[in-house]
Amino acid sequence: MLSSCGSTSEIPTSTSAQNNISYLALGDSYTIGESVAEQERWPVQLTQKLRDSAYSVQSPKIIARTGWRTDELLTAMDEQLGEEKYDLVSILIGVNNQYQGRDLEQFQEELELIIQQAIQKSKNGAENVFVVSIPDYSVTPFAQGSNVDEIAHEIMVYNERCMVTSSNYGVKYFYITDISEEAATNPNLVAGDGLHPSGEMYHLWVERIFPEVKQMLAE
Repeated sequence: MLSSCGSTSEIPTSTSAQNNISYLALGDSYTIGESVAEQERWPVQLTQKLRDSAYSVQSPKIIARTGWRTDELLTAMDEQLGEEKYDLVSILIGVNNQYQGRDLEQFQEELELIIQQAIQKSKNGAENVFVVSIPDYSVTPFAQGSNVDEIAHEIMVYNERCMVTSSNYGVKYFYITDISEEAATNPNLVAGDGLHPSGEMYHLWVERIFPEVKQMLAE
């Protein structure tokens, strides 16, 4: 599913201007933007919206790959993160744990480790780290023929763990799953692969996330 090609990515930073705010985006296919153009990835759209609001923001460092579970993201973080700290850190992970039927308790344990490391990599600690909920892919063409009610229920359970764990660490939690469910009646919200969000859906996520991210950076 969520296991076709993908890669870690760091979009080149413009050399024509001094950029101040640094942003680390951690995740899987939803963060790397499987099946959409680079500029349509939601971390890139968020960065651009901040720039449009007169923030000076570096291009995001994205550590994400299609198909990654929490354990694989942790390994990549260990391999790729050095001593640098970031002004903003986002996390969106877990759909592949669900899809592959992995142990829920293991997911929570690994999510906690990811959040702990994200806090350590944040210049402002937990205050500038946020978790994004897992989209509900049961409404996509890809899932038709599967037990969509079971998928939707499991995604809900995983998101409950994400929400509670985020709260336990004082990390902001953004719920976008209801937006993903709009794909049931709006095919424009699904990318050409019939599974992942389109740039239009990612735009809706950013519209929801942006006001509070802006507030986080202003504090």
